[in-house]
Amino acid sequence: MSNEKEYLPKIAMSIQAHPDDQDFTVAGTLAKWAKAGCKVISVVITSGDAGSNNVTKGADYKPELAKLREAEQQAANAVLGISETVFLHYPDGELVASLALRKELTRLIRIYKPDAVVTGDPAGWFYGNGYINHPDHRAAAEAAVYAVFPSAGTRLIFTDLLEAGHDPHDVKRLYIHGAEKSDTWVDISGTIDIKIEALKKHISQSDTHEVDQWIREWAMEEGKEKGLEFAEAFRVMILKNDEE
Repeated sequence: MSNEKEYLPKIAMSIQAHPDDQDFTVAGTLAKWAKAGCKVISVVITSGDAGSNNVTKGADYKPELAKLREAEQQAANAVLGISETVFLHYPDGELVASLALRKELTRLIRIYKPDAVVTGDPAGWFYGNGYINHPDHRAAAEAAVYAVFPSAGTRLIFTDLLEAGHDPHDVKRLYIHGAEKSDTWVDISGTIDIKIEALKKHISQSDTHEVDQWIREWAMEEGKEKGLEFAEAFRVMILKNDEE
């Protein structure tokens, strides 16, 4: 797919498993779209309430941690220019691509009617030889992909949504990050500093304190193939052309 003229949705939705997932991966693209006038909705399926290995904290810390991490995501999204944040409050570390989750994401897609949905790759198990993809990431991505198609646009899937007034909506493009083979590169040279600033809002996660070098190195690596200083790479499914 040519990047001579980058696609700009009017409305976009990011669907991720945890607070900070989008900020590590696609925040440069979301910030670029927001700066250009796109309305961006951020959907966070869990509140990251398992995101601590502090030995002094027990299970009763989870509600407090969830509130903290939601506040961090709100702060990050404010930096990115994201219009609205939706938390679904599923348990962190226990996510599955259930019909109930797919239905909830279908409902949100029908309500907000995004032109583009951004999510992870449900087929991504291993990255390099040092990182096993979190199962929540894969579950969130699978539910999101199947909410985009076929559920959001098919009238007689989840008919109670139809009865509630949520008419079908066809997403035009699905942006998948972390795919083994990318075909679209978004130049984030103008928003990489915003991405880093957003990621640093996740103060509860100790690995956000030295992200400058990581994020720049990753973005340089992704942009290298297309001669871009900094980029985010995607596999993009074009499900409906603008003229359709």
